[in-house]
Amino acid sequence: MNIGLTGGIASGKSTVAALLAQHGAALIDLDRIAREVVLPGSPVLKQIVDRFGSDMLQDDGSLHRKRLGEIVFRSAADLEALNAITHPAIRQVMFQQMAAYEEEDPNRLIVVDVPLLYESKMEQLFEEVMVVYVPRQLQLKRLMERDGITKEQAEARLNAQLDIEAKRAQADIVIWNDQGIEETKEQVLRFVKKKGML
Repeated sequence: MNIGLTGGIASGKSTVAALLAQHGAALIDLDRIAREVVLPGSPVLKQIVDRFGSDMLQDDGSLHRKRLGEIVFRSAADLEALNAITHPAIRQVMFQQMAAYEEEDPNRLIVVDVPLLYESKMEQLFEEVMVVYVPRQLQLKRLMERDGITKEQAEARLNAQLDIEAKRAQADIVIWNDQGIEETKEQVLRFVKKKGML
């Protein structure tokens, strides 16, 4: 049993992922995998440097994520090029982890946290897709506060993703995360009860 978990930037997806894990779900975090596949010495990091230049590296040889982000969030072609480099490696690790959890306990819910699930056309890989939803204006406000960025920078990041309303429309399950943490917890609790996890 598995679900893909997604939402927009600053929608509270990590909070919902943590709540599901508290109820016993196995959690696979694609953001974490994405950081691991670009560690110094990795073939993925070499490809990024080959494509975007050596100034994408920090002094210690690690990826300069902020500098790379500034480039790819301004250009759809650059973002597409980065995704073409990173996504195959990320998916390979994801499938390995899913198979391991499945073998360990076939009845356990596997939650795969995928920031760009719809953008990467990954919805068919999961039995259901859960979207963590907040209205765009709240998303924008949270993103600016969280990352200490301007409204223009925040808008550019939101525009690089599928609109949150489109994600909500396609979801099998929607968690509304704009009414406070207690309401969010209650929705997650209802979901895990429905899935027979309690």
